[in-house]
Amino acid sequence: MLAVFVVVIVLVSQTAARYTANWTSLDARPLPAWYDEAKVGVFVHWGVFSVPGFGSEWFWWHWQGQQPPDQKCVSYMSKNYPPGFSYPEFAPQFHAQFYNPGDWADIFKASGAKYVVLTAKHHEGFTNWGSPNSWNWNSVDTGPHRDLVGDLGEAVRNRSLHYGLYNSLYEWFNPLYLADKKNGFKTQQFVMHKLLPELYNMVVRYRPDLIWSDGDWEAPDTYWNSTEFLAWLYNDSPVKDTVVTNDRWGAGCACKHGGYYNCADKYTPGQLPKHKWEKCTSVDMLSWGYRRNMKMSELMDLPAIIEDLVRTVALGGNYLLNVGPTPDGMIPPVFEERLRGVGAWLKMNGEAIYASKPWRVQTENTTVPVWYTSKGTTVYAIMTAKPPKLTLQLLGPKTSAATKVTLLGNPNPLPWAPVHPSAGLTVLLPQLPYSPGQAWTLKLDGIQ
Repeated sequence: MLAVFVVVIVLVSQTAARYTANWTSLDARPLPAWYDEAKVGVFVHWGVFSVPGFGSEWFWWHWQGQQPPDQKCVSYMSKNYPPGFSYPEFAPQFHAQFYNPGDWADIFKASGAKYVVLTAKHHEGFTNWGSPNSWNWNSVDTGPHRDLVGDLGEAVRNRSLHYGLYNSLYEWFNPLYLADKKNGFKTQQFVMHKLLPELYNMVVRYRPDLIWSDGDWEAPDTYWNSTEFLAWLYNDSPVKDTVVTNDRWGAGCACKHGGYYNCADKYTPGQLPKHKWEKCTSVDMLSWGYRRNMKMSELMDLPAIIEDLVRTVALGGNYLLNVGPTPDGMIPPVFEERLRGVGAWLKMNGEAIYASKPWRVQTENTTVPVWYTSKGTTVYAIMTAKPPKLTLQLLGPKTSAATKVTLLGNPNPLPWAPVHPSAGLTVLLPQLPYSPGQAWTLKLDGIQ
């Protein structure tokens, strides 16, 4: 009888878990637990735009889409390419001859990231896999002549990392999209004949753990058929129980609908949001894609990255850090150095990051900036600067006789004294060891 009851409960729960194609239903879907526990990911912007490597991944639009065109892009082309050279002619130069997905995956694993998101298709429409809906404008038919998406997915998963795919809904110069746009998005030729068949094919073929949607803002979600796609994704797709999505599914959806929220590129909330969110940012502060002329002064240094990561996690977010590979398939050494630096810091301090939760106090700044995270009954106080002296005052924690303070990486308890009878403490720090990110973590047990 008990077995029958359990079967009935399972069947009911499965029935109840089906979602209908509207935001009220879709937004009620619980976020798969792996995503919040992961905390740290690597974003990879790679495509035909990496070949000119000038300005940003928006090069084609700045050169020939916007009016008036960006004169820096126009000048770059006139000085370096023959008259009449077209953007699609860059594709055969996207050789990826040094692309070794195993090497990339080793770097991503060493970074401490738990998930990787690769551009399957950016706004230029070029797919990094052999999409049957992108004839001769994909990485199998031209350029590398290989499945970049599939090869990286296999390497990443072999290292126990989650694999996500970025996909742009719109394509700047696709004739079907331009026709729909001219019709005020009252027709859906592009959506029915290009976007949706490609999205369904991509999900079934690669089974991504995350879909990072973008390029949604020109048209409403009803044009993109977003709710219908997401209902299929959550109900019947091969990744229905594990897939995570963001909030870029139509004009006005950002920060309102979808799985977790991006809200805006490089979004940094001032206080703890009520909904799970992610900060996507780039080591190169001026671009997501590779730039030939990037300078060190235009890159985030490691302490800035670590501080950004810590702030994001303390405020309940995930941190997705972007790098832009070269057209020949190399991750520039300076990007690799940053990623490995993050990994070195996380190796010592990851206990305070992975699977953590925001604490009742997120930050304070008495002696130096401090950000708090928590895990069960343990609280972590992460100092994102070196204290000027060997004492640190924390006012947020409420102490007790059982309070114990240690420094991650050092098992010895640290002496402390209360600031007030039951609140606040002053910790006597040891000589702080070298930290690749200039940030250190105190582990606080027996406090409230």
